[in-house]
Amino acid sequence: MSPLFINSQWRLRPLLACHLVAMLLLLSWLWLPSRALWDQFDLQLFNLLNEPVHGAGLWAQIWAIGSMRPVDMAVGVLMLGVMLKAGLIYTGPQVRQALFAFLAALLVMLLFRVGFAELVKAMGWQRPSASLVVEGAARLTALFPDWEERWDLKDSATRSFPGDHASVLLLWAMFVSLFARSWRLLLVWVMALIFILPRLVAGAHWGSDALVGGLLLSLLGLAWSCFTPFAHRASEWLEKMTLPITSRLAKLPLLGRLSVISGR
Repeated sequence: MSPLFINSQWRLRPLLACHLVAMLLLLSWLWLPSRALWDQFDLQLFNLLNEPVHGAGLWAQIWAIGSMRPVDMAVGVLMLGVMLKAGLIYTGPQVRQALFAFLAALLVMLLFRVGFAELVKAMGWQRPSASLVVEGAARLTALFPDWEERWDLKDSATRSFPGDHASVLLLWAMFVSLFARSWRLLLVWVMALIFILPRLVAGAHWGSDALVGGLLLSLLGLAWSCFTPFAHRASEWLEKMTLPITSRLAKLPLLGRLSVISGR
């Protein structure tokens, strides 16, 4: 089996680089002169993305669909599909290792999210979303009330910072980018950008919720999983723990052909 992480030791340079970028992002958001630039960027980006939604036509319908909770689940399945398709990013024997390593990275990021949420609360950094602040903002829930009742549209948040939705997408994109090359790398980032946009168009999050808060969390999750031995060891442990299950599933006609099951 070809190893996913050839070097499973501590990698101090990328580890420190992730922390440095995360710290600079947060400081730029907190320092008043640069915060004014972030606030201006947030408002201009929201107006640019949200203004076309007022017409309630096809453009608004597209973003309303993208803001539905069930679509979030479909996006998750598509993201996993990119990872689990043997030969796209990973070889067949690497697919299961990649899945387990990404789950380990996601767990690390979620732990940082819990601690960061307490810090945000204690420091008074929290704020409502753009749709609740900007006067005259187009609300998808108001434009499509029947859809909101049935499909749970997400277009507002009383606590929008950091962008949890963006943090997961950015973590996935950065994790896969460690292994993707050429057009596959472009595909990954185009997907991540498109999937982040619905929350920004709807005003559920400000741009800096994603580019500061979401990116900060994803950098920390990536740093402490992929640039330490954690992801490698967690993947090995999960591989061993699930081996009795996958070895049985590999004997089934259809499931046994999947690389995540067969390991081939």
